[in-house]
Amino acid sequence: MWKEEYDVHFDFLLDLLDANLLTDVLSDSESELGGLEQLERGSTETLANGCRADCDAAKRLAKRLFYLEGFRRCDVARHLGKNNDFSQLVASEYLSFFDFSGLSLDKALRNFLKAFPLMGETQERERILVHFSKRFCVCNPTALAPEGKSRSKRDDDDDDEEDDDGAHTLTCALMLLNTDLHGHNIGKKMSCQQFISNLDGLNDGKDFPKDLLKVLYNSIKNEKLEWAIEEEEFRKSLSELVEEQYEGGGKRGVARVTDGNNPFIAIPILPNAVTYKHGVLSRKSHADMDGKRTPRGRRGWKKFYAVLKGMILYLQKDEYKADAELCEGDLKNAVRIHHALATRATDYSKRPNVLKLKTSDWRVFLLQAPSEEEMMSWIFRINLVAALFSAPAFPAAIGSMKTFCRPLLPSSSTRLNQEDQLQSHEGKLKQMSVEVEEHRKSPPSPSPKSREWEEYRIKEHYLIYEKSRYETYINLLQAKMRAETDDLEKIEASVMSGIGEGRGGREGYLRKTQSSPSISQHDVNGRASGRTGPGQQS
Repeated sequence: MWKEEYDVHFDFLLDLLDANLLTDVLSDSESELGGLEQLERGSTETLANGCRADCDAAKRLAKRLFYLEGFRRCDVARHLGKNNDFSQLVASEYLSFFDFSGLSLDKALRNFLKAFPLMGETQERERILVHFSKRFCVCNPTALAPEGKSRSKRDDDDDDEEDDDGAHTLTCALMLLNTDLHGHNIGKKMSCQQFISNLDGLNDGKDFPKDLLKVLYNSIKNEKLEWAIEEEEFRKSLSELVEEQYEGGGKRGVARVTDGNNPFIAIPILPNAVTYKHGVLSRKSHADMDGKRTPRGRRGWKKFYAVLKGMILYLQKDEYKADAELCEGDLKNAVRIHHALATRATDYSKRPNVLKLKTSDWRVFLLQAPSEEEMMSWIFRINLVAALFSAPAFPAAIGSMKTFCRPLLPSSSTRLNQEDQLQSHEGKLKQMSVEVEEHRKSPPSPSPKSREWEEYRIKEHYLIYEKSRYETYINLLQAKMRAETDDLEKIEASVMSGIGEGRGGREGYLRKTQSSPSISQHDVNGRASGRTGPGQQS
C-alpha cells in the first residue's frame, strides 16, 4: 500500500494530525522577531549567491528555541519548518540538541514529539520530520540497516541519504500506524503482518529487519504516541468548558475526567444548568469508544440515580438532591449526550423497559427504567436536549486512504436559534440521504469477506445511523415548535399522545413524575440569551 502511494499517504497522515494537534497561535514574542524574519528572508538570497550563511544567528535562535528563552513551545515549529535556507539551518542546529544515540526509532520519536507541538502547514511539518530522521541516522548509523546489508561507519554521502530516506519512511509509517491503532476510525486495526508487508522494499529497495518492525509495531500498539501540548493552548481548546463566569456572577469549575485515551475529555460542573429529568436507572456498558465491545468484566448492571442536567447525564450513587455537589465518582460515571441518540433496546430481551443510548463517540449504554412510561420519557428528553443543543457537525475530513473514518462531532453547545438549528438538521439529513444513495451505487468487488466489503458495510452502517439520528432530531424539534411552549412536560405529553394513539389510544400513557422544567434554545447552561425562536415563549 505505501509502496505505491507513499507521498499521498504521508499527506493524509498530516491531515489526520490536524484533528489531534492544536492550531498555530502566535506568541507574545512575535513582536520581537522582526529582525529574525528579515534575516530569514535575506539568508535565502545570500545563500543563493554562494555566500556564507549566518550560522551563528541560526545557532543562537536554535538554542533559544530549545531552551524556550523568550519563546513558547507552540512557537518552535513555525521557525523550523519554513522553506528557506536559514530555517533549515535553524532546524538542523535545533535537532543537534537531541541525543538519540542508543534509542530505538520509536523512543526517539516519542522524545521528539514531546518537545513541542508539531503544528503548521503540511509541508512545514514534513520538513521538520525530515530533520528528525536525519538526526536519528546521525546518532544511530546502523540502526536501520537493510536485511543483508551492514555498515560500520557512515562515510558515504549516498549511503547517508539512503538511510535518511529509510528513517523518514519508517517514521511516517509509525505515525500512520499510531493513527490506525489509536485513532477514531472504526473497523479492523492493522495487524503486525500487514504493517510489515506494507513496508516491503521501502528501505533503499530492500526490507527493514522484520524483528525491528515487530518491536516497533508492539511499541506503538501498547503505548500510543503522545503529542506535546502548550498548556495555554490546551486551555483555549477547552474554552467552551472553562468560561470563568456564568450568569449571576458566580464561577463554575471544570473537573478533569479520564475517558479512554482522549486527554481532552472533560466534564464541566455547571451549577446553573437546567435539570431536565432525574430518576432511578440501572446501567450496563455495552460498547466502549468506537463501538468496541466492553470487556466482560465491565458489563454488569449497576443502579444509579440519574440526572439529565444540561447536556450531561450524571449517574450518581447517592439519591438526587438539587443542591448537592457532585463527587468525583459521579463525574467519572457522567455521560455527555451531545449528538447522542436514545432508542428502545428492541434487540435486548433479558430485562424489560431498557433503552439504548449511543453517544457521539459510539459508546453504547443500556439503561433500564422502572417502567415503560419512564423509559419513553428518558428517550424523549435525552433526544430533545441533544437535538436542541448539539452544535452543527464539522465537515468530514478528506483523505486519500480508503479506510472510513467517522467525522469528529463538537461537544460545545450550538449558537443557532431554534429555527436555524432545525434547518441545520434538515440539511444534514438531506446530505446523509444522498450519501447513502451514492454509497450503494458503488459496492466493492464481490468478495463478502474482503477488507473492502468490511469498510463498505461499516460506512453504510454509519450513514444509516446518522440518517436515523437526524430524522429523530427533526421530528422532535418540529413537535416542540407545534406545541408552541417551552414547558417540557407539555411537549412530552403532546409527543407521547401521538405515540399512544399509534399504540391503540392508551390513555394515561405518561404519568407526571416531577415538576415540569421549561426547555428553550439557550438555557442548556442556565443562561438565556433573550432571543426567541419559533415556538419559544419569551
